[in-house]
Amino acid sequence: MTDPETDVVPPHAVVVGVVPDQPDRVVREAARYARLFGAPLVVVHVDITRFVTYEDPDGYIHSAPIDLDISTGDAQLAAVRAAVASVLGEPGSGDVDWSVRQLVGDPALALKQLADRSHARLIVVGTRRRGFGESLREFFTGSVAARLAHRQSRPILVVPLEEPAHDDEDLWPEA
Repeated sequence: MTDPETDVVPPHAVVVGVVPDQPDRVVREAARYARLFGAPLVVVHVDITRFVTYEDPDGYIHSAPIDLDISTGDAQLAAVRAAVASVLGEPGSGDVDWSVRQLVGDPALALKQLADRSHARLIVVGTRRRGFGESLREFFTGSVAARLAHRQSRPILVVPLEEPAHDDEDLWPEA
């Protein structure tokens, strides 16, 4: 979770939403654009097991867990940080200045708010994985990329996670 008092978000960054076990391609593409823009890369993991309870006037966000086991979000953040480090090297060691933030709640809203606060140049997200379970989840929660496209004004890069489906391939196979 980002605390505005102690954790300043770099201005004009490229913001990338990352989930555990996501293909490296999303981070690589985000880093490529950060290099092109000469901008820092802010890797964001949104802990959907926690929700925002209220926000102080100074911007500090208070959250509460949906489940009492809050270690899930910590473990996911550690996995994201390790995955990004394996692709880009440790922070400060490569050609892209990168950092990791954990936010809570709705992924589209959390990414939008961080991008607004930092005046981000670009938001990068991956597509969803194919399959019935992911289709059902997206039906109820909506596509993060689509929700971002309709709720803010900066450019969004949507990176395919898998090989593209063939034109005649069923995107929602029966389970």
